[in-house]
Amino acid sequence: MRAGSRIGCESVQAFLISGVPGAGKTTVARVLATRFPRSAHIEGDLVGEQFIVSGFVPPQGPPADEAERQLQLRRSNMRALADSYAEAGFVPVIDDVVVSPRVLEGYVDGLRCRPLLFVQLAPSLEVIRLRDGARQKHVFDMWNHLDADMRAGMTSFGLWLDTSRLTAAETVSQILARSDEAVVAA
Repeated sequence: MRAGSRIGCESVQAFLISGVPGAGKTTVARVLATRFPRSAHIEGDLVGEQFIVSGFVPPQGPPADEAERQLQLRRSNMRALADSYAEAGFVPVIDDVVVSPRVLEGYVDGLRCRPLLFVQLAPSLEVIRLRDGARQKHVFDMWNHLDADMRAGMTSFGLWLDTSRLTAAETVSQILARSDEAVVAA
């Protein structure tokens, strides 16, 4: 295929890498994207926090209704970007926090890319706390409660990986070797 050729995005796989904040989504998604000759990493935090120049409301609000509207806008834009890149022949690798079936359903219903491969990174809370302490953006105390939500409502979807003892490269190798377990929409 020529660079820049357009193909149907229904024939380009898309990856959705999830986990609670601090689980390693962005790092793993970026490493995964490097494994394909043509790929795009669509980073949830970048789309959510950097694209809005004025009027940004963080996911925790306040106000809660505006925070929810902006989360929906962020996800809508991420799906549109993924489809646009897929249509141009790039493998989209999205990273986002997906801790409820409703959010996953939004990706399944809203993306044209197929198949959609969903990977839930699930290191232990202790590992997340340690990783959080080693980075600039400290979010563990604010968001660690999402781990229980994720484990309660999402275990029957996609590929779950306990990445507590895995490097990003080892995690990506597991994702690629077990990609058939990650398919949530063919």
